[in-house]
Amino acid sequence: MGPNHGHFVWYELMTTDMAAATRFYGEVVGWKARDAGMPGMAYTLLASGSDDIAGLMDLPQSARDMGAPPSWIGHVWVDDVDLGAASFAAGGGQVYRAPEDIPGIGRFAIVADPQGAVLALFKGEGDMPPRDPTPRPGLVPWHELLAEDREAAFAFYAGQFGWRKDTGIDMGPLGTYQMFAYAGGAEAVGGMMTRPPGVPASFWMFYFSCDDIAAAEARVVSAGGQIINGPMEVPGGMHIFQALDPQGAVFAMVGPKKD
Repeated sequence: MGPNHGHFVWYELMTTDMAAATRFYGEVVGWKARDAGMPGMAYTLLASGSDDIAGLMDLPQSARDMGAPPSWIGHVWVDDVDLGAASFAAGGGQVYRAPEDIPGIGRFAIVADPQGAVLALFKGEGDMPPRDPTPRPGLVPWHELLAEDREAAFAFYAGQFGWRKDTGIDMGPLGTYQMFAYAGGAEAVGGMMTRPPGVPASFWMFYFSCDDIAAAEARVVSAGGQIINGPMEVPGGMHIFQALDPQGAVFAMVGPKKD
């Protein structure tokens, strides 16, 4: 496996109002937006400092017709997109969009794991450019899967991407919260849990960093979003909350609680 295989490298919001969503995340997360300049397609890049972190595009009409809500989708780098998509299908998942090229950028496919959580597989035309490692607002330090069956989900992703188990936290009636790390990685980059009652489907949720969780919560509300859970303290002294943006996409934020 290459050094980036199995790493989340990009995050994409498919939304019903690009202009409103760009304003919201600029206010709430602090991302700077610019047009990607892709021929024949409106695509907005969202940057933290000198690094592009995420993209924003219109939710395709075909997806809207099927009732798909606005949502964030994570892109995982794989050594071979075609092989990766075939492997997801062979393992009981689905391929929603067959592998295809983005001229000058790379190759991608949209897939779902056997429990229905959607991801993109991606391989760039060149190597991943190095990112500024400095902790700051607007990064995506945590990736969380709410699964139908956590243990089966972990086994699937370990087989696909080489992820390994990190710490497991007993959450009482909610079961174990299983942290995971990339193959060869020293630090946990996400967690998986069996989805609690009331969460209707399996999905990936992405945590955007901030420097003050209470201020971030206030920005979400003032910008027209909705807090759906939290804020709450998590192991390590950080605080988190989950929220909906004004178009209905789920996201989360993580940061310290300032006195």
